Amino acid sequence: LLESQGLDSVALAEFEKAISINPKMTTAYLGIGQIQKKRGNLDKAEEAYHAAVQVEPTNFDAQYNHGLVLQLLNRVAEAVRSYLRALSIKPDDFDSNLNIATAYLQLGEAGPGLSYAQRAVRINGKSGPARVNLGAIYSALGDYDHAVVEFQQAAELMDLSPELLLNLADALGKTGRYAEMQNTLEQLIRTKPSATAYERLASALFRQQKYDEALTQFRMALKLDPDYSPALNGVGVSMLNKYLLSEKRDLDAREEALKALRRSLQVEHHQPAVVDLLNRYG
Repeated sequence: LLESQGLDSVALAEFEKAISINPKMTTAYLGIGQIQKKRGNLDKAEEAYHAAVQVEPTNFDAQYNHGLVLQLLNRVAEAVRSYLRALSIKPDDFDSNLNIATAYLQLGEAGPGLSYAQRAVRINGKSGPARVNLGAIYSALGDYDHAVVEFQQAAELMDLSPELLLNLADALGKTGRYAEMQNTLEQLIRTKPSATAYERLASALFRQQKYDEALTQFRMALKLDPDYSPALNGVGVSMLNKYLLSEKRDLDAREEALKALRRSLQVEHHQPAVVDLLNRYG
């Protein structure tokens, strides 16, 4: 009650007093954890939730909140274990399924996260974040057709964030739907232009053999970020393409291509494909 009235400091003192009287009072540890998390004191919140799960391992709120704080602290592997314990108590809890799927993505282990992401969508099919999460897992697993479906569903359920539109565009590109990829990126650029968005748009145009338009968009990306290596590579490949289409007569195009590729290699050293191009044409 004190906490709900905004008297956090008083509530914190009361919770600590309660624990001094009864060290087994799970609710007091949970109360401390909630206050400390709200204050941004994640380490102290984690200590409180850890104590709660030690006192009462079968308490769902203790296990879930412990997992959440561990995830916020980037202790992701530990968070997964806490979420698993929470799910053993409430298998159909939406937030636990959503968060553990996200945690597996953070760990680069999309496979184990798939069933949880799917379950989160089954529990709440109207959740845009759940659809985005499932789409991201499908993308990580190379299942781009299903990823497109989930990202499109998410786009109907939530605000069109740059991240969502980029994810959708990438998945569309992976399935060869370059015109749709182009439309998605043009929509993104109208609301929030970025070097990444222009470079991806250029790639979609290049795939459709719209070479001049692609080159223009690669250069737009470089106006926003002169050292953006994907756009430098795009200019390089576009100008090499122009050089080859001229039956190797357009030497200015070749020189511009090599200049862009060399600059890209200076920015990002580990690019074997760029090194190969420089060796072949430089």
